[in-house]
Amino acid sequence: MKQWNRAIVLVAVVLSTACATGGNTSPPPRPDAATQAVDAYLIGVDDQLQVTVWHNPDLSVSVPVRPDGKVTVPLVGDIPAGGRTTDQVATEIQQKLGQYIRDPQVAVILTALRSHEYLSRVRVTGAVRSPISIPYRQGMTVLDAVLAAGGTTEFAAADRTELYRRNESGSTQSYAVRLEKILQQGDLANNYPVQPGDVITVPQRTF
Repeated sequence: MKQWNRAIVLVAVVLSTACATGGNTSPPPRPDAATQAVDAYLIGVDDQLQVTVWHNPDLSVSVPVRPDGKVTVPLVGDIPAGGRTTDQVATEIQQKLGQYIRDPQVAVILTALRSHEYLSRVRVTGAVRSPISIPYRQGMTVLDAVLAAGGTTEFAAADRTELYRRNESGSTQSYAVRLEKILQQGDLANNYPVQPGDVITVPQRTF
């Protein structure tokens, strides 16, 4: 069911300055960018959710997340959504609906990301021509973000670039990016897909 839920989410989702907790040279997980965004993004107030109950259209509903972080679902009532992933919300709804219908299958789709400006943007800082905060878009990579910032300056230590990402536990993890190889050699091995909320920092060379 979870795979079914995620597949539906990926069709509909339009898509959640940090300090390093250590230079992690292993790449971020690399399923496609949309899967990463859905897995990482935590629902916020005012986000719009589509709750779909398979074969039960009367129980399906499109609802905004209220200021108290909850949504109201037919038969189930109020469900906490704020600070949770779509899979977590779908699982709770499914469990509670099981009291009323047999083997319910539930998908929760994020149809409008309206909360927390920070979570919907990617930032590029350091030795780039125009440090920038840009809206996340599906399929965006490190190279896309750096080019939007005008590329690196002549003082950049591009191969010491770091991508900082906040994980579900709230801590921040860093990933080494060999940006010089990407820009000068076309080596895309480190051209990672980015997620909403990522920060890419290009350090300056030391003289």
